[in-house]
Amino acid sequence: MEHSNFIHLHVHSQYSLLDGAIRFDEACDLAKKYRMSALALTDHGNMFGAIEFYQTAIKHGIKPIVGCEVYVAPGSRFEKKTGDGTEGVYHLTLLVKNKIGYFNLIKLVSLAHLEGFYYKPRVDKELLSQNHEGLIALSGCLKGESLPMPAVGR
Repeated sequence: MEHSNFIHLHVHSQYSLLDGAIRFDEACDLAKKYRMSALALTDHGNMFGAIEFYQTAIKHGIKPIVGCEVYVAPGSRFEKKTGDGTEGVYHLTLLVKNKIGYFNLIKLVSLAHLEGFYYKPRVDKELLSQNHEGLIALSGCLKGESLPMPAVGR
């Protein structure tokens, strides 16, 4: 079977409360229907479904891509305030590239809950810089961190 030239790299499952509801069998059936060779799981702030997703995808002949949409604190993960009137967290989608990346993502998500929890499990740039090996970062979420655009022609 010829595969499509598209795969979903940002999918929330029933483990992303209030944001996703699809079950893994349904997601894999849809991926096969649309001829996708792979599918990513990027639940918000957790990896609760990673093993179940991996096993289900393999069973369906779909390449599983494990990931997580982490919450990034604007400053230190230890700060328990926002101070600027916003929600106080940015979203960053991380995908596992290899075994080292898998263990780094587990560490990031665990430390987000243990050290950075303030309404949501948060990492910070310090943790990301220490545990980035084997991970691919996607910045396409609307709640991602905005960077100033360089002035052109001024």
